[in-house]
Amino acid sequence: MNEEDEADFYEEPKPLGVIERYFGLSLTKFFIAIVMVVFLGIYIQALLFGNSSLEVLIELEEYETYLKDETQRLKTENAELQKDYFELKELAPEK
Repeated sequence: MNEEDEADFYEEPKPLGVIERYFGLSLTKFFIAIVMVVFLGIYIQALLFGNSSLEVLIELEEYETYLKDETQRLKTENAELQKDYFELKELAPEK
């Protein structure tokens, strides 16, 4: 070994930063990971609460059920009113 190699061998390692010490990542990799986590969180938030989200789908299904029930109620009411109309028409004198 030459003197330069021996000097490198005996040098004390540089102190690790907090991020390297606790997370085992360099500062650059740590920030990249943080950015990825933030974007993933925004994406998941958009899926759950955005315009085409699960919440909107559930609301639309509930609205569809309401409209089907309302249609059936109106059909029943219409049938009753038609029955009343025809009964009254039969009672009215012809001209």
